[in-house]
Amino acid sequence: MRVRSGADRVNDAGGTGDVGGAAGGDGLVGAGGPGSAASSGGAPDTDRLEAYDYELPAELIAPRPAARRDASRLLVVDRFMGSFADAAFPDLLDFIRPGDAVVVNDSRVFPARFLGRKPTGASAEILLLHPEPLGDRASAAGGDRASAAGGDRASAAGGGEAGVAGGDELSGPADPFDRADPRIWRAMVRPGGKLKPGRTVEVADGLTIEVIDSSPDGTRIVELIGDGDPWELIERHGRTPLPPYIARADNEADRERYQTVYAAATGSVAAPTAGLHFTGDILARIEERGARIVRLTLHVGFGTFRPVTADSLSEHDLGAESYRLSSAAARRLNETRKGDGRIVAVGTTSCRVLESVSSSGRFEAGCGWTNLFIRPPYRFRAVDALLTNFHLPRSTLLVLVAAFAGRELALRAYAHAIGSRYRFYSYGDAMLIA
Repeated sequence: MRVRSGADRVNDAGGTGDVGGAAGGDGLVGAGGPGSAASSGGAPDTDRLEAYDYELPAELIAPRPAARRDASRLLVVDRFMGSFADAAFPDLLDFIRPGDAVVVNDSRVFPARFLGRKPTGASAEILLLHPEPLGDRASAAGGDRASAAGGDRASAAGGGEAGVAGGDELSGPADPFDRADPRIWRAMVRPGGKLKPGRTVEVADGLTIEVIDSSPDGTRIVELIGDGDPWELIERHGRTPLPPYIARADNEADRERYQTVYAAATGSVAAPTAGLHFTGDILARIEERGARIVRLTLHVGFGTFRPVTADSLSEHDLGAESYRLSSAAARRLNETRKGDGRIVAVGTTSCRVLESVSSSGRFEAGCGWTNLFIRPPYRFRAVDALLTNFHLPRSTLLVLVAAFAGRELALRAYAHAIGSRYRFYSYGDAMLIA
């Protein structure tokens, strides 16, 4: 069995537009066990993609969420002792201390996947990524709007520093989606070779999607054509964009469960999955312990799940995704750091925002785009503990986990999780690295 990673479910254009997946043998995800990248008798080259490979029995991929959000298991990894222990997700409370800040990504997944037919009657599929900026067809999807030293840092919206007004407000747009045209979108399409500019896909009575431009990276610019508010059309006709390794059709239950309980800011095409385990009760009990829940936003786009096609990680372009950290959130984080509390990032997306906005030693409020690719060796400035799900082999998400925990410990923990029959990927179990 081959499990396809990323967005290849909706893009088979070929060349740069062909999004491939992790190779695997029959019933296994991945092409080698932990340490397979090591040369004979030598240490692995951590810049090589193959250093982050592992084998996973396909039956450990969770096709559906647990019966209850907090019924998942939790693997607790001590990165200083090099040890790990099995627990249940509610046991997370035992590892949260008074004064800690638990940082969650409150981006909301929108129904971004559309199925329809071309005028010939042939089926077609479109995955909306993000709306295009008003008056500007240049997209941030390829990372061209994120700039900073080394190309890996975040840039404020509008190309300058993000200023902060009083209270919780930012000077400038609160979210890059606020200055976008909701009818014009960057999208991935299938079949990519057929859906060229000028082609249309009829999704339903009252909604047609027209391809109006194409990009070198294989994505398209599309226009939503229909009566009524574009967001209402999206909510009415779109489908939950489940990852392609979940080999089933989406259903109504996914609209709730492929969403965190604290989701608020619409904009993601994939869930920040580490947050799927939280319930309102667990969040309340965290605050009762004297810790803070701090919200930020990163809209999960193509960058998070874009497959790595280069052999060397240093050659991979992660792509840019939009984020927002309010002044109130930045203040709470700085107070936590000043009071010797820990910053606990819920998910790799929260981690990337925190690391993107803390280069000065303090957390700076702002909104913009980040294409920060965290890979070994990396010195973490902002995050003290990381809660995350189990990720695909040879993925940028696993690389981030390896940078935080250490590659050898991360792969040992994954091997333990496989042996202990943990459930993997978006609807799977969780891991706390502290």
